[in-house]
Amino acid sequence: MAILEVHNLEVFYGVIKALKGISFEVNQGEIVALIGANGAGKTTTLHTVTGLLKSASGRIVFDGHDITKTRGDKIVTMGMAHVPEGRRVFANLTVLENLKLGAYTRKNKTEIEETLQMIYKRFPRLLERKNQPAGTLSGGEQQMLAMGRALMSHPKLIVLDEPSMGLSPIYVNEIFDIIQEINKTGTTVLLVEQNAKKALSIADRAYVLETGSIALSGKASELLNNDSVKKAYLSE
Repeated sequence: MAILEVHNLEVFYGVIKALKGISFEVNQGEIVALIGANGAGKTTTLHTVTGLLKSASGRIVFDGHDITKTRGDKIVTMGMAHVPEGRRVFANLTVLENLKLGAYTRKNKTEIEETLQMIYKRFPRLLERKNQPAGTLSGGEQQMLAMGRALMSHPKLIVLDEPSMGLSPIYVNEIFDIIQEINKTGTTVLLVEQNAKKALSIADRAYVLETGSIALSGKASELLNNDSVKKAYLSE
């Protein structure tokens, strides 16, 4: 069953058409990857789905509700969390303060504390550094914090924008392992990632975006072995 459905989405930046009527879906329990070159429309897609941008036309349905014109903060309360490109942690706040901000939509303090302990179990380094300013963390640790902050809202769907950007190979592998763990515990994942090889290696299905249109879609394992995808996105 689809938890997210996007129908004929069009988005403009001024007179420039950034998304040209794209349609895709994410089923409950899946990891779905959006891959493509810089400027293909991947981040624009995520920003529109999560309510940060408004579409010119089309429809977005999340968990059975039409959210096309819904504010971003309301979408969070409905069960969608966004981990933005560049991590966007609050550098001057502590790790713990950043995490608690992720739970701003929740009211039950006991449940919030339980989620916090789960985050610390999944990301032990965040526990070790809970009283440090977030700006003092390494890039990989900040990415873990951004993911942990999103998980504090207890989302049904987590949307990840370029989680491996700027990270060392060791951290890249660790982040992708964590994405798989998050998914295995019941959270659906929509992943935008320039490291197409890594994204396709963990995804169930994928869509290839080219200049605002979906050029290819299918099982991730099949796209991983597709000659045109290999040539465009998987060359070493």
